[in-house]
Amino acid sequence: MDLLTQSLRKRLLANGLCEADHVPLVKFFNPVGAATWLFSELGSDGDTLFGLCDLGFGFPELGCASLSEIASVRLPLGLTIERDVHFAAEHPLSAYAEAARHCGQITEHPDHLTRAAAALARAREQERSRSPP
Repeated sequence: MDLLTQSLRKRLLANGLCEADHVPLVKFFNPVGAATWLFSELGSDGDTLFGLCDLGFGFPELGCASLSEIASVRLPLGLTIERDVHFAAEHPLSAYAEAARHCGQITEHPDHLTRAAAALARAREQERSRSPP
C-alpha cells in the first residue's frame, strides 16, 4: 500500500503552502513497534512531511520527517510502516502535541485531546489579553 493517496498528497501539499495550525491529515504507525506519526503538511519537495513524531521513547515532538525514508523502513516479517486508514483528526496538530506532551506518547483519547485543546485556548486568550491593542 502506498503511504499517501493522491488526494492526501494534494491536501498535505496545500497545507504546506500556508502557515496555520492544521488538523493532521494522516497517521502512520509501526505495526510491530511503538512509532507513530501524525502529519499535517507536505513540503513542495514532495518528501518533507511536518507533524508530530513519536518514536516510542516517551518524548514525542513536532518536526519534519522524510516520506521516502519512512516508506523505506523494513520491519520483521516483511512488514512496513502503515497508514491508519481509519484516522480522522478532530483537533489541530497543536492539541495532539499538547496531549502527547502530557501523556508521553501520541494519544487519540478524546478526554486528553479535549483538555489539551482547552488549555491551548486559555493560553491564547491570556496572550491576547496581555498584548497591547
